[in-house]
Amino acid sequence: MVLNTKAVRRAAVAATAASLLAITGCSSDSGSGSGDASAENTGGRGPISFAMGKNDTDKLTPVIASWNAAHPDEQVELKELPGEADDQRDKLVQSLQAGNSDYDVMALDVTWTAEFAANGWLQPLEGDLAIQTSGLLPATVASATYRDKLYAAPQNTNAQLLYYRTDLMPTAPANWQALTDSCATATAKSVDCLVTQLKQYEGLTVNTTQAINSWGGSVVGPDGQTPEVESPEAKAGLKSLVDAYAKGQIAKRSTGFTEEETNLAFVGGESMYAYNWPYMYSNAEKDSSKVKGNVAVAPIVGPAGPGASTLGGYNNGINVNSKSKQTARDFVEFVQNPANQQSFADASFPPVLASVYDDAALIAKYPYLPALKAALENAVPRPVTPFYNAVTKAIQDNAYAAITGKKSVDQATADMSAAISAASK
Repeated sequence: MVLNTKAVRRAAVAATAASLLAITGCSSDSGSGSGDASAENTGGRGPISFAMGKNDTDKLTPVIASWNAAHPDEQVELKELPGEADDQRDKLVQSLQAGNSDYDVMALDVTWTAEFAANGWLQPLEGDLAIQTSGLLPATVASATYRDKLYAAPQNTNAQLLYYRTDLMPTAPANWQALTDSCATATAKSVDCLVTQLKQYEGLTVNTTQAINSWGGSVVGPDGQTPEVESPEAKAGLKSLVDAYAKGQIAKRSTGFTEEETNLAFVGGESMYAYNWPYMYSNAEKDSSKVKGNVAVAPIVGPAGPGASTLGGYNNGINVNSKSKQTARDFVEFVQNPANQQSFADASFPPVLASVYDDAALIAKYPYLPALKAALENAVPRPVTPFYNAVTKAIQDNAYAAITGKKSVDQATADMSAAISAASK
């Protein structure tokens, strides 16, 4: 079995989102302090707060300033959250569990959206609060959907790309086999073939899930809890990483790499290929880069062509206890307008508005945009499950053990499956 079509991917994601309710025992009107809060203040207007991790607030500061200039009676106050994702989530959960309205709009990592919706913390974007989604990249909308309802407004997105040195490899490899076969060129030039993120952290989940998805497998089924990592396709995806690492086609030091080590290695001229996020492109073209002028990008590769990148980014959720939901709704849609989305592209903060990727002036400035759009059109969210923290730990623990030779692929996927099953108990 090879790559699923885009339609199949979208249907699978939608089915997962629609099925999560049955496994959580929650609904959109459950959760601490929510009650019937989703029916309250739907027309409410007034000043609101916007919470986001401080590492990325610089991209939203001009957007907020533009909104505030046009809405003197409905000002948006930026409330910075901690820089680390886990600390951001903890701060939001503490407030939401108490039924507070400290934060009207919250920039949520895409992996949190299902959990927050399942707990009844997010306002459904329907009825008077509905937003237009037809111009957005479909995978971003799927990542914000739960129980067949949109619970957040996609703000920005992300997908990993295959970077390659055109002085060593003039064109991108057509598939995974072509990539690994070409590693002889890297060996002859005394550089690593492929560097990526295999350290035991979230980056390993990204790399593992995109390998599994690229080979036609999945981590969990449509119900959001049934493990599917023991399927032949899922095993083949993990095995592609295990085999390439064992043969040195993926650099051995990648098991200690995060995104930044990957960036330093590729920009420093130490590898022929790299998997990384779009931000690395501007670094590779700086005067200090040892690969400047010799860099191109393409979608990551799978067994029969382009692979399925793992989706990143933020979704903007409205607190179910907000007193000014109509203002909050208008603001999250304002973030999606063309001018703001173009500003995100200028900040290497990939937009969710599909038309931005076709802007000729932007493509001239950022040649990676067509490849990124292609990657995003085939991207798959990380497992859509309210038990995400436990699921990602199961992936990281067992994928790392398989890659480093401590477990066979069969044993690693069996243990991963058992851990995922236990997470929902």
